[in-house]
Amino acid sequence: MTSSSAATAAAPKDGKAPRKVIITCAVTGSVHTPTMTPYLPITPDQIAAESIAAAEAGASVIHLHARDPKDGRPTPNPDVFMQFLPRIKQNTDAVINITTGGSLGMTMEDRLAAPLRASPELCSLNMGSMNFGIFHVTQKIEHWQHEWEKAYVEKTKDLIVSNTFAQIERFIKELGQGCGTRFECECYDVGHLYTLAHFLDRKLLEPPLFVQTIFGVLGGIGPHPEDLTHMRRTADRLFGSDYQWSILAAGRHQINLATIGAAMGANVRVGLEDSIYLGPGQLAKSNAEQVRKIRAILTELSLDVASPAEARAMLKLKGGDKVKF
Repeated sequence: MTSSSAATAAAPKDGKAPRKVIITCAVTGSVHTPTMTPYLPITPDQIAAESIAAAEAGASVIHLHARDPKDGRPTPNPDVFMQFLPRIKQNTDAVINITTGGSLGMTMEDRLAAPLRASPELCSLNMGSMNFGIFHVTQKIEHWQHEWEKAYVEKTKDLIVSNTFAQIERFIKELGQGCGTRFECECYDVGHLYTLAHFLDRKLLEPPLFVQTIFGVLGGIGPHPEDLTHMRRTADRLFGSDYQWSILAAGRHQINLATIGAAMGANVRVGLEDSIYLGPGQLAKSNAEQVRKIRAILTELSLDVASPAEARAMLKLKGGDKVKF
């Protein structure tokens, strides 16, 4: 979508139907820990139930990580993924999007294990190495439920999230070319957009790109509305009409920037992976609460929410019948 079309994206033109907005819900992630909120889905039963409820609330894409059901720590174990992936598929028509980012300290083999086994329609794909700081949270928490949590959070002060050119290319070749999986390309800063353009120019990725611009993570671009517009202008210049834009903002910025982005022509992402709040000082009790909130905002903006079938068409996905779960 070009910058000229962005200004009119929210309104019907020449009698055509208004554009559709894809709502992605990131159900559990690998950033937050059980101490931070009692509502974080941990077990396969909880992840399945939260995903199904989010889809029923209006999310057409469900983004998934897995956790050790005993203590909530992130796990790459494909056997754990397989305890909830089939159940979500059986109970919804939602597009299932599996992480390749994994969590801090996971190897490439860890990060590829579940996606290669499941061969999903969509996977996340981080477009650059970066600092990813959540260590400051330890100043606010005195007592932790599990021994692993504090050390996990603190080590983000001295750990780089690795996504080299070689690693990105491996994900693209093994999952994209090998499994027919397409990607939610996660861009935490402007340089990541240029890295994405590099892979597009090499024809390792094909349009339409699904470009998830991410704001407010310590180590990435900030959460100011001007940061959002700068990322949009850059993406327009690099990709023209060859991409679907989406907004992900961390913590208290989640709904604000999603609303601004939606009015400018973006799709949106919510979920407890990105923010554990529903409003100021108010913990979200479920992923579905956040989906219902952003859906109500989209309705007030006179925007239509995309169904899973419409999301598949917009992103040119292979279809839910071609996955391995």
